[in-house]
Amino acid sequence: MSFPVLLSLLLGFVLLVAGAEGFVRGAAKLAAVIGLSPLVIGLTVVSYGTSAPELAVSLRASLLGQAEIALGNVIGSNIFNILMTLGIASLIVPLTVAQQLIRLDVPIMIGVTGLMLMFAVDGELGRLDGSILLIGSIVYTGFLVIQSRREVDEEVQAEYEREYAGTSQRGWKDAFQNVSILVVGLVMLVIGANLLVFGATEVAEAMGVSQLIIGLTIVAIGTSLPELATSVVACYRGERDIAVGNIVGSNIFNILTILGVTATVTSVPVSSAAISFDIPVMLAVAIACLPIFYTGNRISRWEGLLFISYYVAYSAYLGLDAVGHDQLGLFSNVMLLFVIPLTVVTLLTILFRRPNGLTTAKQKQAEAESRRND
Repeated sequence: MSFPVLLSLLLGFVLLVAGAEGFVRGAAKLAAVIGLSPLVIGLTVVSYGTSAPELAVSLRASLLGQAEIALGNVIGSNIFNILMTLGIASLIVPLTVAQQLIRLDVPIMIGVTGLMLMFAVDGELGRLDGSILLIGSIVYTGFLVIQSRREVDEEVQAEYEREYAGTSQRGWKDAFQNVSILVVGLVMLVIGANLLVFGATEVAEAMGVSQLIIGLTIVAIGTSLPELATSVVACYRGERDIAVGNIVGSNIFNILTILGVTATVTSVPVSSAAISFDIPVMLAVAIACLPIFYTGNRISRWEGLLFISYYVAYSAYLGLDAVGHDQLGLFSNVMLLFVIPLTVVTLLTILFRRPNGLTTAKQKQAEAESRRND
């Protein structure tokens, strides 16, 4: 790998992360200045903002005819968000899972992932598919805004107030400052996306691997850094429910908004490898959230470690497949015949040992007290 390519990748990552931070902060503060509630800002502006790197990279790659990078970016980001971001965050502190996530948002995440797989079976995400996904994004965003008006959890309201509106003033100087931050962040996102796509393409050609693999790994990890940073910081601040909610929301937006916009602008071809393996893995990871989230309304440290170990295994599979290693078949058989069934049995055992998976009022009170003490 030449120095200019390496520099392009590193600088692209830095600009994407910094640009996303500026874009999110500028947009959130501006929205607060014009009178949107902090809860609406957190559920919409911030969720879109943390997905901005994926949108910039996927759209740019698709326009340059590198659709495999665009598709791999979304699939890889969703897998990384759940397995690594939630895994790492739960190692810091066990994560609280809100009831709405279990009853509504996670099923929606599973549903839109299954819809994406159904659209991709014919080998292409066409403009009609993209339009349907984009309409779904608008409907889901509208639902979040309506749902937020019914939010009665004072702790959640206080967290969003402190994070997104606590220091905002409604003067024209503040509005101008926030617009400036937003614009600078957007420019950094665009430049970072160009550099990252260029570097990723060069790496794929130099290593002789497909653009899909590069999109699933290097690009996906880079564009998922805002979600990782957001969740880790939220854990340290004791905002554990928001840490989980941001990930689930971002995954939904990645499919509905990013793929929706990208496929509406230009059709996205889907390789047989993505249809037969990578998209089903993304769907399986989404489905796996339900039993883990349901048991005790939390993600424990050992469950987070399980998430991380599966991401390592997934990355190992991609690496072995990329180089055509002769141990790939053995690795696959071990995962399919032993590791995955053992995990399923373990999760089912835990689930049935806790018949009342939904948190009782007393448990909720104890968890609230624990967060205040933190």
